[in-house]
Amino acid sequence: MAQPIPFSRNTGAARARHDKAMLLPIARKIADDLALRVHLTLDALRRGVGSTSDAQTLTQVMLLTGFLAESGFGSVTGEQLGAAEGAVSAVFDIGRETGEWKLDSAGVAIFAEIATNYDRQLHSAPLWAITDASERLDRFTAGMPNQTPMRKRA
Repeated sequence: MAQPIPFSRNTGAARARHDKAMLLPIARKIADDLALRVHLTLDALRRGVGSTSDAQTLTQVMLLTGFLAESGFGSVTGEQLGAAEGAVSAVFDIGRETGEWKLDSAGVAIFAEIATNYDRQLHSAPLWAITDASERLDRFTAGMPNQTPMRKRA
């Protein structure tokens, strides 16, 4: 005789746990690890021992910080983002030409503020906001339209 397929009777409980987790900030250890990587990347570029990957990381953090700020978590001005974009563009240009991946002192100051803001965002923004910002970054890097996803309303 065929055995019935066991279906979980706790799908509602699992969904409730998932929904609750999306409202909470990410685990402190994960937030600390992510923030530390950004600060180490910034330091490498400050000392002139950075790489393409480091410049890409700063670009991603700049975008994520802006997306999270747009969602209401943290604050960053358009002027800060514009200055940061100019600074990291210079890193890419000079790095490709000379092989030296370095951020000038003005760029370091700008990205120090962004990294500090990103650190605060990681420790306070709920998982749904970080997930949305990350998905938005993925769409942006894939060249897809930069649309903020529509959230379901209860």
